[in-house]
Amino acid sequence: MRIRADLRAAQEHAWDGIGQAGSWWSGAERVAIASETRHAVRCELCAARRETLSPAMVAGDHSSLGTLPAAAVEAIHRIRSDSGRLSGQWYHQALDGGLSEEQYVELVAIVAVVVAVDTFRTAVGVSPLDLPHPHDGAPTRIRPRGARHGIAWMATLAPEDRTAEDPDLYREHPGPRERYGANIHLALSLVPCAMMQWWDMFECMYLTSPTMRDFGHEYRAVTHAQMEMLAARVAALNRCHY
Repeated sequence: MRIRADLRAAQEHAWDGIGQAGSWWSGAERVAIASETRHAVRCELCAARRETLSPAMVAGDHSSLGTLPAAAVEAIHRIRSDSGRLSGQWYHQALDGGLSEEQYVELVAIVAVVVAVDTFRTAVGVSPLDLPHPHDGAPTRIRPRGARHGIAWMATLAPEDRTAEDPDLYREHPGPRERYGANIHLALSLVPCAMMQWWDMFECMYLTSPTMRDFGHEYRAVTHAQMEMLAARVAALNRCHY
């Protein structure tokens, strides 16, 4: 199967980025998150919880690789295996367990990249990528000044609150990105670098905001309608309320 060159490049760029120090996790920690994301698929506790009415009905410990804090392991496993039943209460328990909301957002982005790349490669029949090599360097620990609480569990950075110190996230700032600040765009905005890592890859796998709404042209080998039908089915299977 021929894979578009831009799609291959976008995935490889996002994958290599996992090994770089982020905003709130080191390169080694980010690679550990990626590794734990894959490992979560084989976790017996997660499998048992998925069969119950509520995940809280099953106590136990995750089968983990043991290199990350327990709160991070719990977050990775639940996001990877049972994301449709996450709740605000569960999220605040993760924070009480030692995660900061910034660490949580960056963790979500890494899990999303791993799941997207691994699922794509499985679908087209090629081997999964080896985990990236972790690079040295310390997390920047820079939180956007304009981030506010309001629409989500964690704070978000809306286009109108973005400062000159923040990276190019939205089309309101002159640059290559065309995101207009929908809730789905805001979801990872508390950690701008993590948001860009995910969205720069995702838009190549799907569509940019302008092309998504351009129903007079087809930009992929499948039509808008076919893409949305696939997306709706996957969302339903994963119990995605969005």
